[in-house]
Amino acid sequence: MNVETPTAPKFYNTLGRSLESFTPLSAGKVGIYTCGPTVYGDPHIGNLRAFVFEDVLVRAMRYLGYAVTQVMNITDVDDKTIREAKAAGLGLDEYTQPYIDSFLADLDTLHVARADEYPRATRHIAEMIAMIEQLIERGHAYLVDDGSVYFRIASDEDYGRLSGFQLDEAQQGERVASDEYEKEDVRDFVLWKAAKPGEPTWDSPWGAGRPGWHIECSAMSMKYLGESFDIHCGGVDNIFPHHENEIAQSESATGKPFAHTWLHAEHLIVDGEKMSKSLGNQYTLSELIEQGISPRILRYFYLSVNYRQKLNYTAYAVESAAGALRRVDQMRFRLDHTQEEGAPSPKLAAAAKQLRAEFRAGLADDLNLSECLAALFGFVKVVNVEIEHLRLGEGDLWKVRQVLSEVDTVFGVLDPEAWEQETEPSSIADDEVEELISQRREARSNRDFAEADRLRGVLEGHGIVLEDTAQATRWKRG
Repeated sequence: MNVETPTAPKFYNTLGRSLESFTPLSAGKVGIYTCGPTVYGDPHIGNLRAFVFEDVLVRAMRYLGYAVTQVMNITDVDDKTIREAKAAGLGLDEYTQPYIDSFLADLDTLHVARADEYPRATRHIAEMIAMIEQLIERGHAYLVDDGSVYFRIASDEDYGRLSGFQLDEAQQGERVASDEYEKEDVRDFVLWKAAKPGEPTWDSPWGAGRPGWHIECSAMSMKYLGESFDIHCGGVDNIFPHHENEIAQSESATGKPFAHTWLHAEHLIVDGEKMSKSLGNQYTLSELIEQGISPRILRYFYLSVNYRQKLNYTAYAVESAAGALRRVDQMRFRLDHTQEEGAPSPKLAAAAKQLRAEFRAGLADDLNLSECLAALFGFVKVVNVEIEHLRLGEGDLWKVRQVLSEVDTVFGVLDPEAWEQETEPSSIADDEVEELISQRREARSNRDFAEADRLRGVLEGHGIVLEDTAQATRWKRG
């Protein structure tokens, strides 16, 4: 629930490497630019971690009372997209469009809210050329004989302040592509690449060619958010050189501060190891779904660790996420079978107030979702106790559902019905459900908890939600 005056959060700003109080450039409004995909393949679950983090950031800022404009670029022209399109024998648009579609479908599957704009690099060549012209005029860029244009890093005295990179770490004489491109300095980076045979090209004042990767984000972010804006996001792998170069070229072109706050999500690893195709642990969302992993569980898993910490994808972590969601679902199930009697519960009212306060405080503390989840499960515990003692009174059911709905505007994962409507209905018959529950009850009485958990998993796979009580096991279809 928003308040009239937005809550001012604190963020760990990579630019300066410190926790800072956030103040928007325009009161009550926030412009956020989030680095999107390079569309030469389907995103893997590491990419998706960053996109879910950015989704939660946008949701959180809106919850805290801000009007948010989010822009996420789509890189549809770079070395990789050109290489893969050429290998496939397709034009660039023909090759990249299916991957754009599958990317957006993955976001929808994970309930990532759509950004306000998804600018494509190939649709913003004019803006890139205009920025390069500004850089040449200001002496920050130069043309070489083959028609390529480079940014002159030595012209930017502040270069390296985002990443900590020192210019003297890159020495002249290193083995670089300076044989191919006549750069003044090995450290300079390309803004415009001269045409090569078999590559897509666009006309420019310097001849046919195409943009370099870094100039794309600067031109597109400033078109939609202005020369200065509030927050720029991405993965930690973007810090150098991509984001460092964005700052250098943007501020050199305009003479103004670029993004004021920089937030970066850490890597996702799998079973303690970095993802790689050679290890066979670089999974896509569709591959996990084929393995039986629910997208809802995966989204909760992404929320379970702070965005600035590495996230380790393991079978245990996925099961822990499933177990946490089960606690919420079981509480909801009990609510559906509870009658209100008498006066409202004071404990419930206090717990709801406490959840709202702690949830807001957690979001404002650099998106401390662990604190937010702890507050949620403290509330779930109180609700369960009040249900158990038959202390829910008039209006309490609505209060519980309302506060859950409020926090779920950020989490985007607590309402099972919002997810279950997207799955195929279960074909398991009632008598089969009762038989599996009977088998599970027998396994538990024999203290064979592994078998009991397996049977619960079978039932959940059919969309059956269980609640164990002292008297019996109640169930319903999801």
